[in-house]
Amino acid sequence: MTENSQQPQPAPTTELPTQYTPAEVEGQLYERWVERGYFEADAKSDKPPYTVVIPPPNVTGSLHLGHAFEHTLIDALTRRKRMQGYETLWQPGMDHAGIATQNVVERELGKEGKSRHDLGREAFVERVWQWKGESGGQISGQMRRLGDGVAWSRERFTMDEGLSQAVQTIFKRLYDDELIYRAERIINWCPRCLTAISDIEVEYQDDDGELVSMKYGDGDETIVVATTRAETMLGDTAVAVHPEDERYKHLVGKQIKLPLTDRSIPVVADEHVDPEFGTGAVKVTPAHDPNDFEIGQRHGLPSIAVMDEHAVITAHGPFQGLDRLEARSAIVAALRAEGRIIAEKRPYVHSVGHCSRCKTTIEPRLSMQWWVKVGPLAKAAGDAVRDGKVKIHPQEMEKRYFDWVDNLHDWCISRQLWWGHRIPVWYGPEGEVVCVGPDEEPPSGEGWRQDPDVLDTWFSSGLWPFSTLGWPEQTESLAKFYPNSVLVTGYDILFFWVARMMMFGLYAMDGTPPFHTIALHGMVRDQNGKKMSKSFGNVVNPLDWMDKYGSDALRFTLARGANPGVDVPIGEDWVQGSRNFANKIWNATRFALMNGATVEGPLPDASRMSSTDRWILSRLNSVVADVDAYYEDYQFAKLSDALFHFAWDEVFDWYVELSKTTFQAGGEAAEVSKRVLGEVLDVTLRLLHPVVPFVTETLWTTLTGGESVVIAEWPQDSGFRDADAEREIGTVQSVITEVRRFRADQGLQPGQRVPARLTLAGSALAAHEAAVRQLLRLQPEGDGFAATATLPVAGVEVALDLSGVIDFAAERKRLAKDLAAAEKEKAQANAKLGNEAFLAKAPDHVVDKIRGRLTKADEDIARITAQLEKLPEA
Repeated sequence: MTENSQQPQPAPTTELPTQYTPAEVEGQLYERWVERGYFEADAKSDKPPYTVVIPPPNVTGSLHLGHAFEHTLIDALTRRKRMQGYETLWQPGMDHAGIATQNVVERELGKEGKSRHDLGREAFVERVWQWKGESGGQISGQMRRLGDGVAWSRERFTMDEGLSQAVQTIFKRLYDDELIYRAERIINWCPRCLTAISDIEVEYQDDDGELVSMKYGDGDETIVVATTRAETMLGDTAVAVHPEDERYKHLVGKQIKLPLTDRSIPVVADEHVDPEFGTGAVKVTPAHDPNDFEIGQRHGLPSIAVMDEHAVITAHGPFQGLDRLEARSAIVAALRAEGRIIAEKRPYVHSVGHCSRCKTTIEPRLSMQWWVKVGPLAKAAGDAVRDGKVKIHPQEMEKRYFDWVDNLHDWCISRQLWWGHRIPVWYGPEGEVVCVGPDEEPPSGEGWRQDPDVLDTWFSSGLWPFSTLGWPEQTESLAKFYPNSVLVTGYDILFFWVARMMMFGLYAMDGTPPFHTIALHGMVRDQNGKKMSKSFGNVVNPLDWMDKYGSDALRFTLARGANPGVDVPIGEDWVQGSRNFANKIWNATRFALMNGATVEGPLPDASRMSSTDRWILSRLNSVVADVDAYYEDYQFAKLSDALFHFAWDEVFDWYVELSKTTFQAGGEAAEVSKRVLGEVLDVTLRLLHPVVPFVTETLWTTLTGGESVVIAEWPQDSGFRDADAEREIGTVQSVITEVRRFRADQGLQPGQRVPARLTLAGSALAAHEAAVRQLLRLQPEGDGFAATATLPVAGVEVALDLSGVIDFAAERKRLAKDLAAAEKEKAQANAKLGNEAFLAKAPDHVVDKIRGRLTKADEDIARITAQLEKLPEA
């Protein structure tokens, strides 16, 4: 059988309180774990390593359900591995979150009537550090509430000294290898945050806009284009058509007049143009559209910027100084006055990018920025998965990964912010450009200045798996804990954070990928499967549920919904159900302790055990094997469900109940069952611990007297199976279940006792007669016993005397009335479903509802008929 990791001491005599109150135990238990150093990791240990990095939450953030979900899964993995004897490191830390943090501090300054420019760069950055020290990191305390078993002594911050050195080191290496360069390209620009932002920081939503068709040129040399952004026409430098479009071949190469300006622009032929879309002609604005920029590059077109960083029109003329939206209306009005508006469609719903931080509409903008040449880095990231060095789980997500890394564009890494890692490049008075490494002195003297931009936050977080371990120094931690064992993260950032870590890890660590496995999970949604959003009013603060039901209840609910790569619906009713499960574990363990369940001494030999004892131990070892297999496959929902049904159904509802008569009878059989029950609870609590750590810690230490279940040994499948015992108890369960169903059908109260004769002679069930009678409230047959109902179940006959218990005449009358109602319902449903006129007009959901009523009526008729057949004549 399974053994404990520590030699258990006799269970203490202290009884458990009658009720489990999470708030009274969770906080103090967690602090005890931290104080005892259970979550720390020793790089000098000779244990095999198991490493997971936390996806670093923003320093501005607070715990939301997505965090709670992801952290629960990681914590379950690391707690199990710790119990299995691995030197386990769950690396904590936070991201400096450039834009988000700068916005927070700027808002604080705004309350004082100041801007960052009033302070100046150095003082503003100092103010951000001050804010970080006072208000940042709120999420750390909330992670403790959840029970995160992270190595707090190793906590890192993407702007701390060591990680800053790592950032400067890899920038220098990439620059020297010509994988970082500076160029003018189209980027996502936020006119409110005044910076370039990454693709992941752009949120797309359907907005009501307008589609305006405008006529360019005059006479025979006219062409119609359509746009949702009329204000950009001031920067048009061409009109493009498809080379094979017969409608425009006569215009290709000619110059046509651009309205509202004194410029003429060429008509160019480009295969990018779809001749079937709209008029088949598109305006080309290279400075304000990424596709137009590419067309401009192919045809040598000039790029004319007509907006400044605030999205205010800078082009000469009457529109100068107008905001882009004001200019849009003014330009359309001016074109209309000239008779150049051919068509206007309002509203025109189309997808528009918004800044995820401030919700401002993004403006594509031509800008001089720093870029990573991702070609060779992305190829290595793709090959690592193709070659099997890194496994993506679930495997079907591999295609999405390849679709991304195989088609990556160069990555814009510069941001026009003050908070972040400053780009380590200096410019000299004679146009010199010098990139400075962490151990080099920057150039000084008159005219030298550092690049004002900072790096994209994803640049530093892409180094997370190795920078947190001391890289570029060759530390003991780096040697021990790199690469990570698994990365647990949402599929939504597969393309961004995951791909960047893969590229940087392979580059910096000599071809060694940052992790062996990428385990992808879905997003948490509300109980109806709807995305959680403040605008929908369905956002839940997980702290509220933890306050109300306990952290274990929230964790178990989240884990039980976690199928790989699939979104997770969650509702408060489910958390309440998990709280009930925690209470069930508590009450069952309390009952077991009161009845002498023990872990003291070895398990008795199987020959001394009852079939009930052998059955539960056989099932226990099967569950150990199943749970291990599910963990290895990241099937958190399946392992949680297996533990739920084993603990609640098999241990508490069957084994404990079947054993009560044994406990009451006393003797050797009772002593054996007490030891078996102690073993089953010990192993079950250890299996449950990674998912529900708090309640299991309290119960396991009380049951075993051990120091902590956190450092207890993970159960192993001993190989013990007893198919005969499983079949025997399966038959007992069938008999009890069938008789219970019959009692319920006849309207008997659960506690109502009924005389019964059990024909068990020669059956293996004879040994269970006392338990069967107790569970079914069946009293022995006495004088005058009359079998008014006989139930043959699984080769066993159960005869019941219901006289004096049931008024058979009244019961027949009641059932006959219910049967008539069910038959009437069936007739009505059949009449509607047989009416072709009705079926032709009724909506599908109405027809489906009637079909459901028919099915229910058929089921009711079958059930009531069976009850009547079993009921004796009055």
